Order: sequence, then structure tokens, then C-alpha cells
Amino acid sequence: MNVLLDAAMVLVPLTTLMTLASSRLVFCIRLVALQGMVLALLPFGMPDGFGWRAWFLVVGTLAVKGFLLPRLLLRTRRQADVPREVEPYVGFGASIVAGVLMLAASFWLSAHLPPPDTSSSSLALPISFFGVFSGLFLIVTRRKALTQVLGYLVMENGIYVFGVTFVRHQPLLVEMGVLLDLLVGVFVMGIAIFRISQEFAHIDADQLSLLRDATLGNGGGK
Repeated sequence: MNVLLDAAMVLVPLTTLMTLASSRLVFCIRLVALQGMVLALLPFGMPDGFGWRAWFLVVGTLAVKGFLLPRLLLRTRRQADVPREVEPYVGFGASIVAGVLMLAASFWLSAHLPPPDTSSSSLALPISFFGVFSGLFLIVTRRKALTQVLGYLVMENGIYVFGVTFVRHQPLLVEMGVLLDLLVGVFVMGIAIFRISQEFAHIDADQLSLLRDATLGNGGGK
């Protein structure tokens, strides 16, 4: 395993755990952007490389994960005036404990699966599992819709690790499909954040339940 893969497999869980521990949205967005920049360089760490496809994938992923999406999220945060995540469903200390447990579970699960012969790193499979688990955890345990978008990005980064390190024959096709899904998902969440911020003074995700109840109540009164 080369130095680039080593660094990526260390930085990915580290930045994810820091995201779980922080309430500052700007800091979390920058952490996820850093994670995306590191992962964008993964194709260069493959022993055989992808040739011109590696350059295309690296440039595209770096532009989307490292610059475009973070800028959109920072702009959304400024417009919605959301400085931090307040009172999540699961506290930040408990989130760190959950993150460590998810990391351990990812290694345990990887050890009980048939070892793949196409990966350049033995850490790729557990790190990809950890990205998916921690991303889902952020989505379901945070109140702010913006933080839930970050959870979606973390989860997609886990899928990216799996796609780049395990899918050798058609990596470009797989990753372009993932990036397209990512862009669609983030834009949909951006629309939802904008609409919620227009209707409410804050963008807690649980306000969707109040909006639903109000809508059902009005419908039931007719």
C-alpha cells in the first residue's frame, strides 16, 4: 500500500470523527471538503492507474467535492443564517462514541467478508463501510437540514472509496453515476433548505413534521 493510499485511509475516518464531534457548520463543511479533496486523488494511488481516465476522474471529483459543493453549502449557510448545529438528537460526545463503535464494526464486518482481490488497500473496505454508516448516522441524528446534507456527502464518500478501489474495469462509469446522484441529491436538499428557511426562523429538519401536521390539519378541517 503506497503513501497516498495510507494517508487517505487515515484522513477519511479522522475527518469523519471530527465532523461527528463538531457543532460548527462552517468547520464541518470544510472538513467534508478536505475529505473530498483527499479522496479525489485516490485513482493516482492505484498500482496500475487508470490512464487518462484517472486524470478525468481526479479533476472532476476534485472540482465537485472539493470546490463546487462546499461553496454551495457555505452560500446556503450564509443565506439561511445557520451558524451551528444546536441540540442534535444525539449529543456530540455520544456521537464520537458511536463513531468509534461504527469504525470497529466496519473492521469486524470486513474481516468476516471474503477478501477481495481487486483492492490495493486492506483498509479500503472497512473505511468505505465506515463512511456509509457514519453518513447515515449524521442524516438521522442531526436536526439541521444542512448537517444532514453533509451526512449525505460523507455517505457518498464511503461509496466513492469502494468504487475507486474495487471497481477496476469501469471506474469512470461508476463514479460519474455516483457524482450525478450526489449533485441531484444536494440540489434537492438545497431547495428544501431554502423553502424551510422561508417559512421558519430556523431550518430544523423536524419542522417538516410540523409543516406536515399543519397541512393535514387544514385538509381535515375542510
